Amino acid sequence: MLPVQDIRDRLLERARALGLTGDSEERLIDALLDREVQPSAPGEADCRRFYAAHPDLFRSGELVEVDHILFAVTEHTPLAALRQRAQQVLEQALAEPGRFAALAAEYSNCPSAQVGGNLGQLTRGDVVPEFWRALAAFAGTGTLPALVETRYGLHVLRVNRRVEGRLLPYEAVRERIAARLAERGLQQALRDYAHALMHEADGGHAH
Repeated sequence: MLPVQDIRDRLLERARALGLTGDSEERLIDALLDREVQPSAPGEADCRRFYAAHPDLFRSGELVEVDHILFAVTEHTPLAALRQRAQQVLEQALAEPGRFAALAAEYSNCPSAQVGGNLGQLTRGDVVPEFWRALAAFAGTGTLPALVETRYGLHVLRVNRRVEGRLLPYEAVRERIAARLAERGLQQALRDYAHALMHEADGGHAH
């Protein structure tokens, strides 16, 4: 990764060399980037490829009824011991499905432990992305065969019921996809421009 201060200094040097003006360093850098970084807009084919490759992002109305047992990670948590305990509970839940609620009541660090670990019906927007990805990757219902790790800790997850969502038509999400790809393209263009400036400052030459 390039040093941020070095990049900033090089951007300011470049802006001044081009005779650009601004009432602050930030505005000077903005003026430079507006002039010199012009990423190409995503095309129709790019948008359609993204839509076809990520259908799970464009489902409306999908619901999953979930129970979980949370092993929360805190600053002083011994992770190896926590993971071992979570794995043991997962194996119990898989071997004796009828004990899931009792295991949640005994081990879970979530308030849902009081109701057998039940989180109710969830949509994509209700949970963190890594939690939803695990649910989406697991077909059907039942206890997931592996622990799910999120920013909150380790989870034993059980899917009780699914209501499949409807795939939104491409036309309804095209603008959203184009905006996402444009943002990604801008970030890449900015990185490329910063690398080129630093390469030039180091005396490098493109071939």
